[in-house]
Amino acid sequence: MDYVNGPGRNHLFVPGPVNIPEQVLRAMNRNNEDYRSPAVPALTKVLLEDVKKIFKTTSGTPFLIPTTGTGAWESALTNTLSPGDRIVSFLIGQFSLLWIDQQKRLNFDVDVVESDWGQGADLEALASKIAADKSHTIKAICIVHNETATGVTNNLATVRKILDHYQHPALLLVDGVSSICALDFRMDEWGVDVALTGSQKALSLPTGLGIVCASPKALEAAKTAKSVRVFFDWSDYLKFYKMGTYWPYTPSIQLLYGLRAALDLLFEEGLENVIARHARLGKATRLAVEAWGLKNCTQKEEWFSDTVTAVVVPPYIDSVEIVKRAWKRYNLSLGLGLNKVAGKVFRIGHLGNLNELQLLGCLAGVEMVLKDVGYPVKFGSGVAAASTFLQNSTPLIPSRI
Repeated sequence: MDYVNGPGRNHLFVPGPVNIPEQVLRAMNRNNEDYRSPAVPALTKVLLEDVKKIFKTTSGTPFLIPTTGTGAWESALTNTLSPGDRIVSFLIGQFSLLWIDQQKRLNFDVDVVESDWGQGADLEALASKIAADKSHTIKAICIVHNETATGVTNNLATVRKILDHYQHPALLLVDGVSSICALDFRMDEWGVDVALTGSQKALSLPTGLGIVCASPKALEAAKTAKSVRVFFDWSDYLKFYKMGTYWPYTPSIQLLYGLRAALDLLFEEGLENVIARHARLGKATRLAVEAWGLKNCTQKEEWFSDTVTAVVVPPYIDSVEIVKRAWKRYNLSLGLGLNKVAGKVFRIGHLGNLNELQLLGCLAGVEMVLKDVGYPVKFGSGVAAASTFLQNSTPLIPSRI
């Protein structure tokens, strides 16, 4: 029984946690079992190989850590860096802000490059800092690939080009929590040293798995990094990998089976098709926002996110009321504006196990909510703009051709 029940299904359009497919729910509906039996190591071995595919790496080493994205952040930092190490980190929204706070509390020397919320990372500033760092005091670049608070996606390929141009050895650590399995992500090609994501985002699982992937360069850095780590220590995992038992402590059996089902669904659809689907849903949402006469928080098209759209409301409307009304009246869950954009934006998440008709239902609900709070929206305007685009761009379902 739901804590606060409502008729029908909840329309979940926050940018994580997301809808969980029925196949995944069924896969997780199982009893506990002995993780030291032959079954769980056999399952884990295949999962580790398949997880590498979502990062697009052949050389990376993945870690399935029972934690959230915040724990995955800490794992990436403490295994590769030492207290006092200089980091360049980009502040572009709430989640990059939180990661920077963690970096400072872990006693790193954080060189913060701040942009207005709604803008991407200032890569010209990065180029200047890298060019000036002749003695290579910068040990790592930390960047959020997709800032969920503002709907901004950063260009990781350009970050790699800057580092390569100046032949700088800094590690590249990337938060891919709301991008991996939804946006184009190329760990090997872009020279990402540590990439991480969370199970509750595009993988469409419950919260509880922080998935980290480390390059050979990152694993080498871990041998001399002096940050204190215990629960997140990669060396413990690597020891058990060699033993063939894989787990230094008790894993979540149910989440492992859920991950197996989630990966199977992604591979059945085809990762490139998954990325294309998210691109369609993102474009359709932006067309709806434009048809409503509202603005995207993201200030340039090059930064538009295909997993979340932050919608700016007029000054006379409090976006908190939009989110409250959506949930109370229509059983529609939208994302709040956070920190600097609290009350100014609401967010539509369009990632994970989601299709075109589900999105259109959300957009229809948003139109009703906008009318409720006094915004003069023309009913059907956003839905028409989105459905016209989707009708012309949606392919046949690959498995049904």
